[in-house]
Amino acid sequence: MCPPQMDSNEQPAKRQLYLAPLADYTDAPFRALALECGASGTYTEMVSAAALAHSHRPSEILLSTMPEESASPPVCQLFGASESELAKAVRVVSRHAGRYSALNLNAGCPMPKVVKTGAGARLAADPAKVHSLLTAMRENTSLPLTLKTRLGPREDTVTIHELIDAAASAGACAVVVHARFTSQRHSGPVHLDILADAVARSPLPVVGNGSIADEASAAAMAATGVAGIMIGRAALGNPRIFAALAGGAPAPGGMEERMPLFLRHIELLESFHAQLSRELAGVRIPALEDFLLLKARTHLFRYFSGVPGAAALRARFNSARSMHDLLAQ
Repeated sequence: MCPPQMDSNEQPAKRQLYLAPLADYTDAPFRALALECGASGTYTEMVSAAALAHSHRPSEILLSTMPEESASPPVCQLFGASESELAKAVRVVSRHAGRYSALNLNAGCPMPKVVKTGAGARLAADPAKVHSLLTAMRENTSLPLTLKTRLGPREDTVTIHELIDAAASAGACAVVVHARFTSQRHSGPVHLDILADAVARSPLPVVGNGSIADEASAAAMAATGVAGIMIGRAALGNPRIFAALAGGAPAPGGMEERMPLFLRHIELLESFHAQLSRELAGVRIPALEDFLLLKARTHLFRYFSGVPGAAALRARFNSARSMHDLLAQ
């Protein structure tokens, strides 16, 4: 998952497009679907280092991968603020090293429940702490190591240069930068000028992240010189955005064009449920129909948002007791 370092005059043969880590969304079935739709690589949902360090077995669901991902294994993203817990978590993940292409430390999540523990975007204000956490990870795995972070805590406190230097000196091979400040969370302008300066000064390849939704925003991000582009919320309900931005097929239009993609997602979910039931004995897995309906609530309406017939489908969904009922109506 570490992009190769390129000469400043060299252009990549193919635009590298990555699926961002999104809690409750980027599970193995959705990652597999994104790869089928043209993503260059994917990330797991954010996994708690503390949970792994203390043998919280349900967290193993977040670590699960599918055979459909084997040609392009995901990056495993961890969050935490304790060197010892991250070291233990890395050792747990490394027992299954073949499942993942790299490990990533989250230093960019702005959610209060994460920041208040000293993790996530709280780390964007503390490059020295980032260095110590990455060093603890580096000492406990042979997997490539990366960092995902932001430009800094606030517009008057830009720390990205120090964060990149901390990552490089700790042995990381790439950095993903969400081109906003922690104070912005997920809204407001994306600061491509600051990102471009960071890319120009970085000793590591930089992947750019932040409000990539179409060709115009992707081209603007690419113009900063980033080695790759990460797409998050715009891929939900439209994983074909990867093919579209790579110059392939356009995004699907009406209900009939979108339904096959949704059905493929359901097929992957069914396979994943069977796999979890086999592999995670002792971990409570919802019954298949409950599992599918739960995931449908997460993904279904995003596939059909704004499409004629979506309201009727929503009404059918609200009365359905199973996925079979929903699809048979």
